[in-house]
Amino acid sequence: MAVFEGFFRGNALKAKSVLPRRYRFVLICTPAEVQIWRGMPSIIDSLQAEFDEKLLKAENGVARHVELPDVKNKIKVAIGMRRSGKTFLLFQVIQKLLDQKIPRESILYINFEDDRLMPCDQKKLADMLDSFYTEYPQNHNRMTYLFLDEIQNVTDWPLVIRRFFDTKKVQIYLTGSSAKLLSKEIASSLRGRSLATEVFPYDFQEFLTAHNIKLTSGSFHGKHQQDVLLEQLRIYLRDGGFPEVTAMDTTDRIRILQDYINVVIFRDIIERYHITHHALINYLIKTILHNVACSFSVTKFFNDSKSQGMAVSKSTLYEYLSYIEDAYLVFGVPLYAKSLRKVHSNPKKYYAVDPGLVRAFTLNFDGDMGHLFENLVYLDLRRQGAEIYYYLTAERYEVDFVAKFLDGTKKLYQVVWDMKDEETMAREKRALAQAEKELGIKGEIITPANYLEKIKI
Repeated sequence: MAVFEGFFRGNALKAKSVLPRRYRFVLICTPAEVQIWRGMPSIIDSLQAEFDEKLLKAENGVARHVELPDVKNKIKVAIGMRRSGKTFLLFQVIQKLLDQKIPRESILYINFEDDRLMPCDQKKLADMLDSFYTEYPQNHNRMTYLFLDEIQNVTDWPLVIRRFFDTKKVQIYLTGSSAKLLSKEIASSLRGRSLATEVFPYDFQEFLTAHNIKLTSGSFHGKHQQDVLLEQLRIYLRDGGFPEVTAMDTTDRIRILQDYINVVIFRDIIERYHITHHALINYLIKTILHNVACSFSVTKFFNDSKSQGMAVSKSTLYEYLSYIEDAYLVFGVPLYAKSLRKVHSNPKKYYAVDPGLVRAFTLNFDGDMGHLFENLVYLDLRRQGAEIYYYLTAERYEVDFVAKFLDGTKKLYQVVWDMKDEETMAREKRALAQAEKELGIKGEIITPANYLEKIKI
């Protein structure tokens, strides 16, 4: 009897016997047949079984307001920071497919954060997808659904995805924690084949749902309901909207949120871009989170870090800022101006992906709810797909946001937390009125009261 030793290559296993050369032959078999001979489940079977368990656990999750577009001839891509809810969004789509009686065997979910799959390259990805079709041959003749989570961990992944999309009857869903998926990789490799959707942690309405806050029907009225919503808004600005931590106590929540940032720093910034100056990256991120909704001067930070013995060039700092933004940790907002020189000569304002991260990494935000509230308004505008800027009037009065929406309309927003401070309110109204006159764009002052009025009951 011949003893076979083999290795995978493409869709088949080539096995050579240990018989003399004149008796040797090549046996071609499928990956599924090899697993049967070995008496163990295939990796596809293992992944499918594990995913079924995860899907059951996710059934009681909060339905997200964001949805992936239901466009048949496009690859759907969800982009956002780690732990913001991208995977659960895929689970929602899969559950809808199952509710429509789509065969379970035609759906494949793979999470490329799974350390058992690392490292993963173009060939390994292709082998896994080919094995899926080999495991379930009927999928060659029907629509299949591929859900590939954190795809940026696969080297040269666009080449495989493009081939399967062009040659198979398939719907493909991808997620990633890199903004490059929205621009460089998608634009250059998928060439119009995809639609990208940004996914953020819970917005305030989703936060209310997660906390089982049930509001009475009708318009926004009644002191009791106003007080309930205002208290929940304060809690949201303190705790944030990352799904995993919404029900945790303060100690556990802060510890996990700090861990989120540490993972982003090491996995999505240091490892991805081969950065050796770890202390400087940490200090840069902490400085920005400590000063959300404020202008950030690269020159000032350059001098500050230099005085602490962390010498680095300004060009390197600009690169680091782009890496931090690419990881969806913070976002830079430029000045609104016709002159590019004026835009580049003024610093950006920075906002965090979630207010909970700010409170988890700083200690002095208890008395500065205004910046956190401004951060919330920024995120709401970003969720609406708006291009966002800030504006300085001719007299250097600042307006928080100039928002350009997808339909081309523009609007000014001035954010005020403390409505009882008459001096502050007068200053903000004056800046907004002057900006309206200079730009010819209508504006609105956002306060907690009118923000809460817009909450859907």
